This record gives sequence, C-alpha cells and structure tokens, in this order.
Amino acid sequence: MTTLAPAGLNTELLTLELRRMLRNRRTVVFTLLLPPVFFAIFGLQSAYRSQDYGAGNVTAYVMVSMAVYGAMIATTSGGAMVAIERAQGWSRQLRLTPLHPAAYVVVKVAVAMTLGLASVATVFLVGALTGAQLTAGAWLGCFLLAWLPSAVFAAFGLFMGYLLPSENVMQLLGPLLALLAFAGGLFMPLSGWFATVSHLVPTYGVATLARLPFEHPSTGSVLGALANIAIWAAVFVAGAALLYRRDTAR
Repeated sequence: MTTLAPAGLNTELLTLELRRMLRNRRTVVFTLLLPPVFFAIFGLQSAYRSQDYGAGNVTAYVMVSMAVYGAMIATTSGGAMVAIERAQGWSRQLRLTPLHPAAYVVVKVAVAMTLGLASVATVFLVGALTGAQLTAGAWLGCFLLAWLPSAVFAAFGLFMGYLLPSENVMQLLGPLLALLAFAGGLFMPLSGWFATVSHLVPTYGVATLARLPFEHPSTGSVLGALANIAIWAAVFVAGAALLYRRDTAR
C-alpha cells in the first residue's frame, strides 16, 4: 500500500490527480479545446493578422486574451474538482490517510496550474501556427504572464469547490467565468464607467499583466493589477481555508 507523505508536494498523489482530471472529458474539452476555438473565431480575421498592435499584431493580442481565458477555466476546474471529490467521498477517504491537509491543498493547486499550463500552451501553439506575431521576448513574457497569475483562479476554484457541494460545479461556474472574462475586458475593450468598474473584478489583474509585453503601461496600472491579484487571492485562499476547516470538522 502506498504511504502518503505527511506534508509537501506528494508526487504520487499528484500523478493520480492528473490522471483523474484527464479522464474527465468535459474538463478536457472546456480547457484544451474551447479556448483555441474562441481564438479562431475572434482572432483569425485577415485584417487582424496585418494590423500591428504594440509588440505584435491584433491576432496575437486576441491570442493572449483567449490564453488567459483558457487558464482561468483550467485552473478553476482543477480547484473546483474538490466538489466532485466531496460528493464521491474521496476527500473523506484521504482524511483517513497520513496525508497532511496542506499537502492536499498543494497538490490541488499544482494540478490546477498544470492544467492551466496545458491550456495556455495549446492556445499559443494554435496562434503561432495561424498568424500571431510577437517579438521573441513578448512570446515568452505573454506566455508566463497569462499562466502564472491565473493561480488566483486555482484559489477561486478551491473556494467554490467547498462552497458548492455539487458534481456539476463547473456547469454553474462556466457562465460565471464567462461573465468575469467579459467584465475584465478579455472579450472586447472596455470604455467609460464599465472600464472603471472592471478594475474591481479578479479578471482585470490577470488580463492586465498578461498584456504587459504589448505596451508600456503606467506604473500605477501595473501596481493596480498586482494589488487586484493579491487582494482577490487573499480573499479566495482565506475563504477556501475556512470552508476546508469547516468541512473536515464534520
């Protein structure tokens, strides 16, 4: 029988969780297929390929936006899987092992971020093959900034996974993520009061950082994006921790 390490990143559990995630066809479709399809719909107009934007073209700008959207869906899905595990009794079984609660959370975040990495890579691969243009530095910068800040949505997924005891949690979260993406300016540029309000949603910080290589934003906007991510991450982590303790106390 495999012994689960008391704390830290348990590689055996991580491998098991990744396999379980990849067997979920709905998750694979929404995280690896849907974002590239959206990119093809919104970003492959011939005018966009020839129109410059910052360090690249408009097609690349749309590619980055859809990569962020894909990372949002992927990392949220990875975290929200705890709702299904709770419904199936898997979480209860794990609590009977020597596995430390912190190790469980670390594994869930690692699974979510791995899925997010795959989603961003898929969108960028499609973009590179279909006309997205960026400088070498911008390719790397946009890739990392589309992926790494999406950790805030891994925390969001964990929070919602403990809040919503449902096997169909992603059917509930899917429309909410689409609304957050729209409110954060991923699907279209925002202006007026809507642009001001968008600074308050968790999507804003991730989207702003992912687009940094395109332009030279003000120091204030960068600090605002970082503050947005930090505040929402703190809210989601604190909420997930509270609900986790309540769940394990039963």
